[in-house]
Amino acid sequence: MVAGARPNFIKLAPLIRAASQQPDIVFELVYAGCEDDPTLESALFDDLQIARPTVFLGVDSVSLNEITGRVMGAFDAYLTQSMPDVVIVVDDLASTMAAAIVTKKRGIRLAHLVAGTRSFDISMPKEVNRLVIDGLSDLLFTAGQGASTITSREGAEGSRVYMVGNILIDNLRYNRNRWRRPALMDSLGLQEGRYVLFTLNRRALIDDRGKLEPLVAAMTANLGGVPLVAPLREGARRAVEDCVGSCPAFHAVAPLPYLEFGWLAAHACGIVTDSGNVAEEATFNSVPCITLNSYTEHIETVKVGTNVLVGEDAGQLADAMADMVAGRWKKSALPDRWDGRTAERILRILG
Repeated sequence: MVAGARPNFIKLAPLIRAASQQPDIVFELVYAGCEDDPTLESALFDDLQIARPTVFLGVDSVSLNEITGRVMGAFDAYLTQSMPDVVIVVDDLASTMAAAIVTKKRGIRLAHLVAGTRSFDISMPKEVNRLVIDGLSDLLFTAGQGASTITSREGAEGSRVYMVGNILIDNLRYNRNRWRRPALMDSLGLQEGRYVLFTLNRRALIDDRGKLEPLVAAMTANLGGVPLVAPLREGARRAVEDCVGSCPAFHAVAPLPYLEFGWLAAHACGIVTDSGNVAEEATFNSVPCITLNSYTEHIETVKVGTNVLVGEDAGQLADAMADMVAGRWKKSALPDRWDGRTAERILRILG
C-alpha cells in the first residue's frame, strides 16, 4: 500500500486494519515522504489505530515533476527488494502516479483506491494524474456509480471496475464512538450544534487574496451571531486572518488531532470547506456543508447528501451561509454503499 501524503493514511487505515485481521495477508505500508515529516504526528497513527509506515521513500520536494521522478526512482528500488503480488495506490497525487507507473513497468498488478474521480479540467495536475493512474490500473475501486460510469465511458473494461463504496465512511463508522470533545469547546464557550466549522487547504485560494477576501467577507458577514471555528495550518491561517479584519465570531485555531476534528465536524451546525473529504464527512453526519469549489470528486454528496457547491462566488456563499445558520437546508441521505464495509469488499476482490 502506497501513501503520498497525510490524507492518504486516513483512506488506507480501514484497509490496513482489515488486512491486519487476516493472517494470510502480508503487506507493507510505504510512504513517499520522509520519516520526520511534521504532518505525520504520532497521534495520527494512534487515532487511526494503525502502525507507522514500514518504508519511507524520503522524497521531500515541492516540485510536482521532481516528486514524480524521485518517487519513481525510489519506488523502483523498493520493488527490486520486495516484489508484491499487488500494489494499492490511493487518490491522485504526483507520488501516486509515479508509483503507479513503476508498478506497471514492473508487470505487477495495480489497484487504484478511489478511482474515477474527475474535475474535467485537464489544466489541473491532479486531473492528469487521475487519468494516468486509472488508465494503468488493473483494478479500479470506485466510491459510487458516477465514478464507475466515468471509468467505463473512458474505456475501462467492466471486469476491472468495482463500486466498493466510500472507504472514508469505514473510518467514520469505526470512530464514531471514539471521537474526542476538543478542549476549545470550553475555552471558546461553544455549544454543540451552534457553531460553523471552516477549513481551507486549496493553494489556489490561499495564495489569491483577490479571490479569498470576498469569500471570507461573505462568510463572516452572514454568521448571524453564530461562532465560526477555523482549524487552519499556518499559511492558510495567515491568509484568512489578513482578510477577516474585526470579527469577534471568528476563531482561528491550530489544526486538531484526527479524533478531535472528527468530533467538531460531527457536532457543527454547518461546515464551509474546500475539502472533498470534509464534505463527505458532512454527508455521513447529516451536517449542512458548503464547498468552495465548482466541482466535487464525489457528486453523491451533492445529489444525495448535504453538500452545496458555490465555487468562488461570494454571492452564492452569502446566500448559502444565511440558510445554513437559519437551519434551512435540503434533506439528505447516505449514498449507496457508504456503509462502512468498503475495506471488506476490497479484500474479497483482491482474494
